[in-house]
Amino acid sequence: MPRSRLILVVFVAVTAVNLLANATDNHLAEVLSKPLLMPLLAAYLWRSTVERAARTDRLVLAGLAFATGGDVALLGDGTGWFIAGMACFLGTHLCYLAAFTRGGAATALRRPPLVAVPLGYAVLTVLALAWMWAGLTDAGLAVPVAGYALALAAMATTAVTQGWRVGVGAALFLGSDLLIAAGVADVAQPPGASVLVMATYAAGQALIVAGRAAHAQAPPGAPVTPAAAPATP
Repeated sequence: MPRSRLILVVFVAVTAVNLLANATDNHLAEVLSKPLLMPLLAAYLWRSTVERAARTDRLVLAGLAFATGGDVALLGDGTGWFIAGMACFLGTHLCYLAAFTRGGAATALRRPPLVAVPLGYAVLTVLALAWMWAGLTDAGLAVPVAGYALALAAMATTAVTQGWRVGVGAALFLGSDLLIAAGVADVAQPPGASVLVMATYAAGQALIVAGRAAHAQAPPGAPVTPAAAPATP
């Protein structure tokens, strides 16, 4: 089994431990498992590109590093820890946005059917903020959450230009953050909310990383491996 696939298996196992910890309110298991998730995805991204002699996406690796900081911060209690976590995840979205906009994403978004995506995410963001605004204002978080939501929507919008895995992964990431914001604003708290938050977050990040790894390109001037060489007639 390639080492990259083994790392992915470990990621799935640690995710299962984390989801079980959230379902059973096992704080110790959550603290031990959550900070490992994004480093495992970073290791998978790095290893999978090494195995294919492709270029590692440093912007996505930086985004995963910010996400690790956000995961650790959100293990704490209180508004200060929440803002610190949001700041870290803002760094994640900005790194992803920079990665996704390389190579003409804006041009792709002007073509049907992708032209509808920016409008769809804009409407969703406005409606979600309007729904949660009073609760976020009471919590003193309306303005920072609004700014964060704009960056999140921009990231999710540009993600659709990167293939279905990255696009779906970004949508799941957005859904996870929407669940967190709804809980903070005290407007909705579905049963098993913490499990849903982590399940959509972990799946979203995994899809983003898998999509980027699958489309990683070899550096200019790199030799063509025999497996990648074109077949002769």
